Amino acid sequence: MEQSNSFSSGKGRNDDLWYVDNYILLKDYYDRTISRVAARCVRKGNIAMEEYEHYGYILDLLEEISETGEYILAHQQLYPYVEKKMAGGIAALKKNLTEFKTELQNNASPEMIKQDKDELKKFKEALGAQDKSVDPTVGAGMSMDQVVEKLLHGSEKPQQSGNAPSQAPAPSPQGTKQ
Repeated sequence: MEQSNSFSSGKGRNDDLWYVDNYILLKDYYDRTISRVAARCVRKGNIAMEEYEHYGYILDLLEEISETGEYILAHQQLYPYVEKKMAGGIAALKKNLTEFKTELQNNASPEMIKQDKDELKKFKEALGAQDKSVDPTVGAGMSMDQVVEKLLHGSEKPQQSGNAPSQAPAPSPQGTKQ
């Protein structure tokens, strides 16, 4: 039997259609995996899912789902197929994809999140142009010299109206009597 390389709109290839089918399978697999991992976490003493030793695999699934969904959205020739295969069509795909991306963003390690090529530039703009060449602690609060100065001299109170401050007697070493 010969396979058709197009669907009702006459556009698309089986290679592209694979992405829609794969997205649907990955989403179903993710839902089943989350249910299974949640049950395991309960059996392991009601630990948080993020504490589960294979939690990284869940994040990998989220990343794969996000990449596949992005591919589908970038190829409009797949939209009619999505409308036929997925309940809610493109609107549901966009909504689910946004949720998956948010979940991934909130839980992924910094290494997993796709890097923006202008990220360093954006950070510099956000933090402002502080010259840290002289003192690397600029903008981070007091310098070490200021902290030491405050500890040594900051607790002393200025003398008031010529009265000498009363000093408490120095504590005697233990074991000796005065």
